[in-house]
Amino acid sequence: MAVPLSYSWRNLKTRRLTTALTAGGMALVVFVFTATLMLAEGLRQTLVSTGSPGNAIVLRKGSETEVQSGIERQAASAMTTRPEIALGGDGAVLAARESVVLFGLTKKSTGKVSNVVIRGTEPAGMALRPQVRLAAGRLPRPGTSEIMIGTAVAKGFAKAEIGQSLRFGKRDWPIVGIFDAGTTGFASEIWGDATQLMPAFGRNAYSIVLASLREPALFDAYKEAIEADPRLQAEVWRETRYYEKQSDMMRKFLTVLGVSLTMIFSLGAMIGAMITMYSAVAGRVPEIGTLRAIGFTRGSILAAFLLESMFLGLLGGAAGVGLAAGLSFLTFSTTNFQTFSELSFRFAMTPWIVGLSLGFSLFMGVVGGFLPAVRAARMNIVAALREA
Repeated sequence: MAVPLSYSWRNLKTRRLTTALTAGGMALVVFVFTATLMLAEGLRQTLVSTGSPGNAIVLRKGSETEVQSGIERQAASAMTTRPEIALGGDGAVLAARESVVLFGLTKKSTGKVSNVVIRGTEPAGMALRPQVRLAAGRLPRPGTSEIMIGTAVAKGFAKAEIGQSLRFGKRDWPIVGIFDAGTTGFASEIWGDATQLMPAFGRNAYSIVLASLREPALFDAYKEAIEADPRLQAEVWRETRYYEKQSDMMRKFLTVLGVSLTMIFSLGAMIGAMITMYSAVAGRVPEIGTLRAIGFTRGSILAAFLLESMFLGLLGGAAGVGLAAGLSFLTFSTTNFQTFSELSFRFAMTPWIVGLSLGFSLFMGVVGGFLPAVRAARMNIVAALREA
């Protein structure tokens, strides 16, 4: 005969203070665990959404990032004439040769200098990225030193407003527009004309070639043609996969750090649950004896106390996930370990994070309540009734 679930729930309600304190400790642990997963997932989503599945990105062979890559002008031109590349409405190929460099800007929040990506691109650059749109001002005129900045740059850095100028490469670069790139990494970049930016930074080679394929299925053909040509010394990635790879190092670091902290905190939470449940067992010895005397088995007593501890864990888990959900409205800014540039992204809550966090809270409840439940189940009926 099984003890009703309502029995375990009523006992938790009776001990409101200890229930609240124990569940609160678990909630803090689950909050840290969930926040870490949301941070890592937000970084991954930001970088993955930066790329488009129909685009191919070409880098110099062996390069890990755009900043490290270098493609000679002649080779870059050959990469943009392949038949696999789509054509725009004006009949021109949807491909752009781009130069990527880092430049230090002063952050508004700290007053310290942080690296920002400056992307020299061509007119097709925006057409290749439909997630990018002009939010204020106007587009830079080709062949001039005009630039536009992403919304994250405008929000987070000093002197980054329309009408002001940034000085780098021994020149002043007037800001004429602000572009919105949604939740992508482009929002943390500065864009200008490649033909102007390259000589300003002493560059004679492009960093990457970005091309939109007529069909995503043509990627393998384009990749094979580029990588098989020994004169080009290049490798081709799907743009989405390239940016996902960029998040790997940072995402792993955040996950390992968060899980390590969670494991330390969870020990305290499980000990707290264990003390609470031992106290519950000690205060209900006569009650346990009565339950055994009227026919409830050791297994049902074990299950009842274990369920009580799991309820505690689930309460704490739900509270922790609820607190962490509020982080979805915050934007976090950090340095990308791959590119050493500033990157802004949001905490991202997903169903698998919710499920994993609640599962973790239940696990803490089971571990914290197992030994007290065993003690309750093994209690001698006669001794328990005598205490009554």
